[in-house]
Amino acid sequence: MPKKIVLACTDCGSRNYSYESKQSTSGERLEIKKFCSTCNAHTIHKETK
Repeated sequence: MPKKIVLACTDCGSRNYSYESKQSTSGERLEIKKFCSTCNAHTIHKETK
């Protein structure tokens, strides 16, 4: 069963990305550089719970 993952911006804290992942992460939180519409820039987004 896929796990729902929500990504939040590290600068403003806005939760603006979510997707379902079939892979299980072993204790590590996902970090991706994505565009944040609130900051209007590319920032690092981290996995939240």
